[in-house]
Amino acid sequence: MTDNVTKAPLLGVNVVVKGTTNGSISDFDGLYEIRNVNMGDVLLFTSIGYNPKEVKVTSSTLNVEMTESTELLDEVVLIGYGSAKKEDLTGSVDVLSSKDFNQGSVVSADQLLTGKMAGVRITSNGGQPDAAPNIRIRGGSSLSANNSPLIVIDGIPVDNTNPAGVGNPLSLINPNDIESFSVLKDASATAIYGSRASNGVIIISTKKGTSGEVKFNFSSDVSVSNVANSIDLMNSQQYVSYIQQYHPTYTNLLGIDDPSTNVTDNLATPGIEGRILSDTDWQDEIYRTAISTNTNFSARANLGGKIPFRGSIGYTNTGGVVKTNDYERVSLSAKLTPTFFDDHLKVSLNAKGLYSEKNAIDEGGALGGAVNMDPTKPVFDVNPNNRFGGFYQNTIVDGNRLLLDGQSNPLALLKQRERPEEVKRFLGNIELDYKLHALPELRAVLNLGLEASKANIEERFLDNSIATYRFNNADTDINTNYLFNPGVNYTENQDITNTTLDAYLVYTKEFDGFVKRFEVQGGYSYQNFKNDGTSVQYRYNDESGLREELINPNNLNNRYYNVLNLQSYFGRANIDLAEQFLVTLSFRADGSSLFTEENRWGYFPAAAVAWKIGNAGFVENSNVINDLKLRLGAGKTGQQDITGAVGYYPSSPLFTIGSTTSQYLSGVNLYSAKAFNPDLTWEKTTTYNVGLDFDLFANGIVSGSVDFYQKQTKDLLARTAVPPGQALSDAFVQNVGETESKGFEVNLNLRPISTEDFTLEFNSNVGYNRSEVTSLKDVTRITAAESGLPTGTGVSLAYHAVGYQPYSAWVFKQVYDTNGDPISNAFVDINGDNVINNDDRYYETLRPNWTFGFGLNFNYKNWDLSSSFRGQLGGQVYNARRLTSGWIDRAIPNNSNSLSNVLDFNSDAATTSFANVQGNIPFSDYFLEDASFLRMENIVIGFRVPNFLKDTSLRIYGAANNLFVISDYSGQDPENFNSIDNNFYPRPRVFTLGLNLDF
Repeated sequence: MTDNVTKAPLLGVNVVVKGTTNGSISDFDGLYEIRNVNMGDVLLFTSIGYNPKEVKVTSSTLNVEMTESTELLDEVVLIGYGSAKKEDLTGSVDVLSSKDFNQGSVVSADQLLTGKMAGVRITSNGGQPDAAPNIRIRGGSSLSANNSPLIVIDGIPVDNTNPAGVGNPLSLINPNDIESFSVLKDASATAIYGSRASNGVIIISTKKGTSGEVKFNFSSDVSVSNVANSIDLMNSQQYVSYIQQYHPTYTNLLGIDDPSTNVTDNLATPGIEGRILSDTDWQDEIYRTAISTNTNFSARANLGGKIPFRGSIGYTNTGGVVKTNDYERVSLSAKLTPTFFDDHLKVSLNAKGLYSEKNAIDEGGALGGAVNMDPTKPVFDVNPNNRFGGFYQNTIVDGNRLLLDGQSNPLALLKQRERPEEVKRFLGNIELDYKLHALPELRAVLNLGLEASKANIEERFLDNSIATYRFNNADTDINTNYLFNPGVNYTENQDITNTTLDAYLVYTKEFDGFVKRFEVQGGYSYQNFKNDGTSVQYRYNDESGLREELINPNNLNNRYYNVLNLQSYFGRANIDLAEQFLVTLSFRADGSSLFTEENRWGYFPAAAVAWKIGNAGFVENSNVINDLKLRLGAGKTGQQDITGAVGYYPSSPLFTIGSTTSQYLSGVNLYSAKAFNPDLTWEKTTTYNVGLDFDLFANGIVSGSVDFYQKQTKDLLARTAVPPGQALSDAFVQNVGETESKGFEVNLNLRPISTEDFTLEFNSNVGYNRSEVTSLKDVTRITAAESGLPTGTGVSLAYHAVGYQPYSAWVFKQVYDTNGDPISNAFVDINGDNVINNDDRYYETLRPNWTFGFGLNFNYKNWDLSSSFRGQLGGQVYNARRLTSGWIDRAIPNNSNSLSNVLDFNSDAATTSFANVQGNIPFSDYFLEDASFLRMENIVIGFRVPNFLKDTSLRIYGAANNLFVISDYSGQDPENFNSIDNNFYPRPRVFTLGLNLDF
């Protein structure tokens, strides 16, 4: 008795002669024996998680393979503080199990479900090994407050604050340990989590032990990554021609004078006599072909025959495609799920330990420098008097000083700087679920959890580094070789602790009448978040040459200490009426230390009903409808997480200690009052949802769900301007207005073929969401702080404006000539007053309304093939490279003797129409481009080696991630969460070869 895919023996399969009670059960080795059977009898094989199978007896030995049942595997779904059968859900909940995960090169948990669920948009900040994901479920609910969903891992709601040095918090859990995701979308599903659930909930469940014999798994893969698409810049020949044509007075700044300089691909350039030029592709210099490895080992066992156990260890070493950007992670996990007292007490014990270390790079300096740096300059300078570690660097002489000039060598910025960021993390809990002996319908559940991390960061510069020289060169005499001491420039040490306690009672009773089942639960939840850290910026003492702290460590400004406490009471009731109608009622009261006592508590009710149409008499014997369920739900959730905007205490009057330079009396510190708003209260979101789940035709050939929803958010928490003299700051967080969102989602799965040897499945999803700012207090728009443009300081592109979608670009409509080229500083006079000013600007939606994903799974005997695609329709991306590098005068030096590279004028991203980008030009909609795209997320082909060894299963596979992107965007990548493409870390194209061994 084996699994038809893994070929592993199956324990506990029931075997019975059809129509009789004569039967048996398979043992640890998948063996079974059944007596008194005649030739021609039919044996019925059944097992939890597998499709039933009937086999006619034709010999004394029958080897039978069982096929996994998708429906049975997905039957139980994790929800807030418990679980439910999928058929009994009344809320909008999507489930993704391990067989449906994205495959190939996967570093963090979010990569497993990217593009897999309707209405769940996951956009990484770029291609860094631990790139932070921006996860939005149904578009989020807020403006300036947190819009990320609550993440619950094995019963612990994790902290929204990332440890220092961690770009992606989901990289701190080994993807190989994850069993499933449950995504709770509407308020009837999420309201049980109250104040932390306005943006949805993602529940992650890790793999468990086994009740059978010991099983081991070893998996390993190696990946090769490269840059899929670089920026189209001028090479040296193009650049020289460009300078000669547009800026001939600057030809003397091209190339180098010293013929002994180590250069490659020297080229003789007409008109520049006696000069040797380099042809340097600075992007090639900072990029690399990166090698990554990922190895995991796990064991499942039944310790002492009574304690199911799973333990694992994993090691990931991921190289970024930008040089020196390396990421390492070691993970350990253990999970025990024993039961005691005749299964009355269930215990779940989880422990996960992780260690990660990465070398963080100066992305702006290196990526921006690779675009800006003059391509006629070399990478290295072997002059014996070179004081920059052998790297080329342009300099100028100012009196008796030698000063750095222009762009720093981007490769040197990577090679001469180290920033190790080390994080240790523990995530663990113990859950006790006790079914009372005297009253078995009543269960008492206690969950105790701890999430703790310790981060250490150190930034240091190497000997002869350009950065150190730049910091100190104001006092460097050209006649000396004196170099200021390199070393530590910055340190940070941080401890984050999140403690959790959940205690609740669950009473369940089944009946024979109209009310078939009744379940009610109620309890208390406590969470405390503590963030304690110290950061020190160093400088060099010009006289002694010794390092000193820029700020005295005894000064409290070096230390940050924040505590947030949440306490809650919650309850829920589930009622099953006539096995056709389901009712769910929930309520949660949340108290947050973020608000004053008068505004501390928020109250979040929800209700939902569902009609199991598939159980109705008029479709009971249908050959088409296997299952059909209509859902209606409404509820309210809250939001208080504004820590990212203003700190942890925006409601409290606090003082900060002043510096030693602001003392009237020596040694006596002054204190400054911090801005605060005692009237802050909860942001509240009300959601209405109607959905339909369906499973149609034999073997569930067609299945899926459709949902329509509406969300209204009131008392928006947003950072807004404060009139002069009315507060201790010119801007602060207030409750300012309302937004409204509408949308729909479709998940559709097709399984046209499902046999023992051949299965073919298609999955697809599409989501539409449109939000609108309906009102704001005292203003018509709020600046989106995250939309800064790379021109000047404090220049923003996007706003949250009344009557428009949040985060919309405020731009001028560009005027074009008959050839379709933009006319410099020419914009449409929208209001017709013959004056071009801000009254002629309009709003353009940046973020897409449509997202989608689709893929297939194909299995034929020992071969398997899977693929996943995703994309978006609509939205705009601001091509900031056009702004920084795509116009005629871009190369002209600004108070220096260095030239800058320019986008290739033969590309769509550059124009000779603009001599400069001054005045209103940066706000032209010329820089906005369609952000629609289709991306091949991954494709995997695998082969399971038959009869590899006894009781073993070996699968070998090859995969490609980010193989191609189809888009009209002229820049590097159309997918950008902030919709501004500038200094973007490219998403790599990754090829992977791996194996998976079960034994």
